Amino acid sequence: MNFVPRLETRLSTCPHDCPSVCGLEVEVLDGRTIGRVRGAKNHSYTAGVICAKVARYAERMNNPDRLKHPLMRVGPKGSGQFRRISWEEALDRTAEAFLDAERRLGAPSVWPYFYAGTMGHVMRDGINRLRHVKGYSGQYSTICTTPAWTGFIAGTGRLAGADPREMGRSDCVVIWGTNPVNTQVNVMTHALKARKERGAKIVAVDIYDNGTMKQADLALLIKPGTDGALACATMHVLFRDGFADRDYLARYTDCPGDLERHLATRTPEWAAAITGLEAADIVAFAHLVGTRKRSFFRLGYGFSRSRNGAVNMHAALAIAAVTGAWRHEGGGAFHSSSGIFRLDKRVIEAEDLRDPKVRRLQQTQIGRVLTGDPEALQGGPPVAAMLIQNTNPVSVAPEQDLVKQGFAREDLFSCVHEQVMTETARMADIVLPATMFLEHDDIYTGGGHQHLGLGLKLVDPPEECRTNHDVIAAIARRVGAEHRGFGMTARELIDEVLVASGRGTLGAMEAETWLDVQPPFEEAHYLTGFGYPDGRFRFRPDWVRVPNPNEGAMGPWSEMPSLPDHWASVEEATERHPFRLATSPARSFLNSSFTETPGSLSREVRPEVLIHPDDAARFGVQDGGWVRLSNDRGAVLIRAKLFSGVRPGVLIAESIWPNAFFPDGRGINTLTSADPVAPYGGAAFHDNRVAVEPVSEPGQADVQPGAATVPEPAE
Repeated sequence: MNFVPRLETRLSTCPHDCPSVCGLEVEVLDGRTIGRVRGAKNHSYTAGVICAKVARYAERMNNPDRLKHPLMRVGPKGSGQFRRISWEEALDRTAEAFLDAERRLGAPSVWPYFYAGTMGHVMRDGINRLRHVKGYSGQYSTICTTPAWTGFIAGTGRLAGADPREMGRSDCVVIWGTNPVNTQVNVMTHALKARKERGAKIVAVDIYDNGTMKQADLALLIKPGTDGALACATMHVLFRDGFADRDYLARYTDCPGDLERHLATRTPEWAAAITGLEAADIVAFAHLVGTRKRSFFRLGYGFSRSRNGAVNMHAALAIAAVTGAWRHEGGGAFHSSSGIFRLDKRVIEAEDLRDPKVRRLQQTQIGRVLTGDPEALQGGPPVAAMLIQNTNPVSVAPEQDLVKQGFAREDLFSCVHEQVMTETARMADIVLPATMFLEHDDIYTGGGHQHLGLGLKLVDPPEECRTNHDVIAAIARRVGAEHRGFGMTARELIDEVLVASGRGTLGAMEAETWLDVQPPFEEAHYLTGFGYPDGRFRFRPDWVRVPNPNEGAMGPWSEMPSLPDHWASVEEATERHPFRLATSPARSFLNSSFTETPGSLSREVRPEVLIHPDDAARFGVQDGGWVRLSNDRGAVLIRAKLFSGVRPGVLIAESIWPNAFFPDGRGINTLTSADPVAPYGGAAFHDNRVAVEPVSEPGQADVQPGAATVPEPAE
């Protein structure tokens, strides 16, 4: 008799580094196996829709290349030569390396390094508890949010905005600097609802003709780093043509008169010369948001990943204050709701034990740190030992040549706790197998919406995989780190965080799975006042006092404009490097996650750089031919794809393909810089000048994934 598994549908929350943090319905077949994953229909933001890559999650969990046992390196670094060892030996060797570094060079020579491979607060942030108790080097997390959050908070005074579900009740949805068709499909769910039910118009502002631009009623294709010019010209028209809400400006903003005078010369013609747009399109955009007061500005991360990113975010945000869109349901602006959750995570992170005198090394400058740059090391000792969880810096960090040099140091010990053999894991001395999100307990916050989400263990992990929390606690015991959080279970930690934060208990949340913590309309729309003491929106922010946790001013902060403007601080093209390159997200990958699953690999096919046909003809580049992209940071070999949906002089390389998919092992972040973005740091991933040179066949096999047979679920 054939065995028929008992199908049970359970609820969970997506853990990945995406603002949507979707509510999920998961088919559980038995104690170790899941079936289909769907969007939860009773999650008011997810609304039953998730991306195709998460819908295929069973493929990822059952990947035959998944790590299942602790490993120790036995060959040269990066060779992939490991032997299986026990958990006890792996943990003992890791702890001894940490203790040895501490004895020789001091505790700051140990650098726990992490990011958002999981967004769960227990499994992501528990590494900080070990860091703070031991006095290991801190991490200033600059790889993702810093310029965007700074630019938004510069205006509003806190990281919160209109309820993103209001997009569905808007008359105009402006999707600026993000491609949600690739990165957060739920934005499109609510925007398309507004179009269907209210006749809303969708505007997209981006630097190439991507899936979101194709859905828009008005698609504004601009040159990279020119968003501030578009925003200023839009506001110029709003003031000039009588669409500015002067009553709102007088009641809720700091210096509307100064702004209007400043914008007098920022005409559509001025902005057209900078952005590449037609002046008439800028006027049409301004009239659209000026006449449709329920205009919702959904501001993404992409356009902030530029040397002028914080200024661009602030300028785009300012439009909603000029129109008074904040007054209306379906109007206003939103970037992230991360400021509304107010979780008390002291038991997870032991932040109250952090010694402020211990250095915090910049995450994005890991290449400089590991190669001994004195400035990056802040005058302290070299990093001699690392624990790495939830991130893959050998693929994703800027200045890849330096990153690889650093990880190749024989005097650097690294322990990598991972789910698959990433390129960072291949460089490690000890590799530990990690659980995936359905195999452990955690709690999540949705940056793109307003729900606390619970994700409890639904199935057992394969073989010897262990959770991040278990590994942190085991290392803590061996290095003499004492804190009560190390002795608690993940469920106990979640419960204490909820209680301490005034969010109820784990028992109560288990019955609901998702907790909606959206503030009241008046607070979310700042009608009770913006987050500054005087309650006013800041057109003129004090850039080095923006109320956001930071490490002090860095980058060319003293040159930042005092009012919204086009700040020409980007890495401009030159005769030697005549192209601007952006590394935008692909649809089937998420940073370096999902690059190991056959379904995602088959859909993305291979690394390519998009180049305008006119540029290709000028430089002798053939469609599908090899080109060398180069700048002062290095060179990359990649296939070219002719694409008329970019401005001449602009190149787009979608996603972070593993280095192994490039003929010489150099991935796209070889070309990106770790110079800090003003005023508080961050990486300018989409702001790189490069040269393009056609090359003949690279001389070794073109690395391509095999075709997958897994059918694609509908989104």
